[in-house]
Formats: sequence, C-alpha cells, structure tokens
Amino acid sequence: MWKTGTYDGDPRSQLRHDPVQKRWVIVASERGRRPVDFRQSAPSSGAERDCPFCAGREGLTPPTISQYPFNAAPNDWRVRVVPNKFPALRVEGELERTPAGPYDMVSGVGAHEVVIETPSHGAKFADLPVEQIALVLKVYRDRLLDLRKDTRFRYILVFKNSGSAAGASLEHSHSQIMATPITPRTVAMELASAQEHFHLKERCIFCDLLAFEHQSGDRMVWMDQFFATYCPYASRFPFEMQLYPRTHAHDYSLLDDDMLLKLAHHLKEVLRRMNRALDNPPYNFLLHTAPSTLSKSPRARWWETLAADWHWHLEILPRLTNVAGFEWGTGFYINPTAPEVAARYLRQVDL
Repeated sequence: MWKTGTYDGDPRSQLRHDPVQKRWVIVASERGRRPVDFRQSAPSSGAERDCPFCAGREGLTPPTISQYPFNAAPNDWRVRVVPNKFPALRVEGELERTPAGPYDMVSGVGAHEVVIETPSHGAKFADLPVEQIALVLKVYRDRLLDLRKDTRFRYILVFKNSGSAAGASLEHSHSQIMATPITPRTVAMELASAQEHFHLKERCIFCDLLAFEHQSGDRMVWMDQFFATYCPYASRFPFEMQLYPRTHAHDYSLLDDDMLLKLAHHLKEVLRRMNRALDNPPYNFLLHTAPSTLSKSPRARWWETLAADWHWHLEILPRLTNVAGFEWGTGFYINPTAPEVAARYLRQVDL
C-alpha cells in the first residue's frame, strides 16, 4: 500500500528521490536553524572575536572527533575535526528505505564533519605552509578510511567552500566531509562513463584525457612530475580546473605521507595562481575518489575493474558567474571564458 508521503514535522533529515530527474535531494530541516540561511546576502559571520574555530574556543563546537597532533593539548592543535553543528545527515539512526506513493525516501543517515584547517583565524588555505596543507590532506585520507568502516555509507565526499559566495558561513579556513547512504548522481555518471570506456577500450578514460591534455598543452595550467592540473575542454565555469595524479590511481585514501606532501606542493601552486590571477575569488574544491566497497547493499559492491577504470581527482571551481534560468531549465552551462584562455592566463601569472 502506498504511503501518502505527507510531511509530519519530523526534524530528522531525509533523502528524497525525484523519479523524473532521477536525482536525490536531502531535506534537512534542522539546517534551517543556521543564522545565515534564507538571507538574500549572507555576510561572513566569522569575526575573530566570535569565531568558534579559533584555538582556545574548542568548547564552542561539538566534541572533537580527532585532532593533529593526536597527543596535543586541547588548545594546541594544528588541524581539528568536529561534527558539523548543523548537519545535513547524522550518524545516529537506522538506514531505512521506504516508499512514499510513487516516490522513494531514505532516512537521513550519514556523516557531516568539519575539518578546521588551521588554528589561525585569518590564514587563507593557499597561503598555509606546504607542511600544513599536507597535514590537512592527510586528515582527508584518515577520515575517508575511518568513515568507510560504516557499512551504511556508499559515498564520502570531501569539499571546501571558500568565501560566502561559495557557501562558507564562517571565514576561518575549513573544509567539510559528508558520507551519504546513496551514490550521488554526478559521481554515478562518472563511474558509469569510466566503466563503459574501460570495457570498450581497456583503458582508463581519465588517463586518456590527461594524456591528450598533456600532448595538446592548450588547457594545461600546471604540471609537475606527479600531478597535473588543467581546465577541462567543456568547462562549465570560467577558470574551472581539474587536478589528477599523473600515474593511474583510483583511491585517494591509498596515498602515503610522501605523496600527500607532493600533492600539497602542487595544490598550493595552483591555488596561488588562481588567487593571484582572480584577486582571491570565492571558490569550491571537491574530491572525487573511489566509492566505499563495504556497503551491505549488493548494488554498492563495485565491479572488479573499479581499480583500473576509475581515477581520483580534485575539481576546483572559482565562483565568478551565477547559474541562472537557462542553466536551471536546460542543464547547459554558459561559460564566458574559453578554457584555453583561462589556462593560458593562469600559466602566465607572475608569482
């Protein structure tokens, strides 16, 4: 018997499925309590005197999940991980899948964590010492490994919002980690494309793209011995960039400390070029890595070729334009800056 699907005021998060667009939406009523929600212009509410992320104010956040160094005093940390005070998904609860009329609903089980990247309030991520950036990247790896132990989770996304226009509600440098009980549509599309390409050509699609971009050079922003960053051929936004390891690697969590330090050098270079060229724009970056293979769901037991056809990568998205009616109505993006022009401009930046 179909349920009516009416809302009974339950404050717990839900994941609701749109059967026409085939997308999931998180309905997180509790996040509506955030002071920045629903303002037409949401100023950064991160004045240093009030900032809960600064050292010495650990009592203003939920209890620490982990901190680095591990044996540091409570107010003597370098990087700290805490639960999000206004989580979109919560660890507590059972994973339930229920119909609601012609719709489907999944209980809002997951994880939502904040990585406080530095105890210093005014420090920008790109200006942190390389060793500090490497420590943040190590935290991402460690949290991925820990969260994957929970068999309710299908995917874990690491992302950073920098600046209020990019969705940051506090100016203190931080990033976030979310574990979801379903695979996001964007990731699922990438996984399907990677699998299809590998079955057809027995090669990684990302390795093929990277090899072509290296040969062409037109859209390459920065490349060293280990990593390469380029503006995608079909960039959705001006100065959009993607960062890949040059040697095939499907899982970010397998990086050792030495490789994380090399990644920190590369990421710092790319972000500094972006900040110099675009006058410190708001931006997002997000990590697409291999999905969890521990889920109890048969559909989440990924195919045997995953390690061969998937390639982890970072997407860096400066927030320079607004998505408007045409984009929402069609799914097309209008990019006013050709990626070849953007890449050349970033290459020529004088640091």
